[in-house]
Amino acid sequence: MKFKIRINPVVIADVREIKAYIAEDNPGAAAMMGNAIYSKIEKLADFPEMGASLSTKINIKRDYRFLVCGVYLIFYKIEGEFVSVYRVLNGVQDYLSILFAEDIPKV
Repeated sequence: MKFKIRINPVVIADVREIKAYIAEDNPGAAAMMGNAIYSKIEKLADFPEMGASLSTKINIKRDYRFLVCGVYLIFYKIEGEFVSVYRVLNGVQDYLSILFAEDIPKV
């Protein structure tokens, strides 16, 4: 079964920011990274479980899965016939706080 890909608009902004940052030093590399990220996302239509479960990295049950693309992590969920892509973040960022900001109690 081929899954349909849904891309959150935030993902598009994430990739634009990544490309802009890389382009400061190397515009060619920026374009290649953008293409690599979208290529990985496209593969999820055929292989939705190719990414690791986020629960293997943290001791919290979550439906998120992730793919590694260079230093970037592509976060997604399998939802019925869809693969929903939520964020693309640098692996050195505090990606858990970014992903689950709404779950963090406000003080």
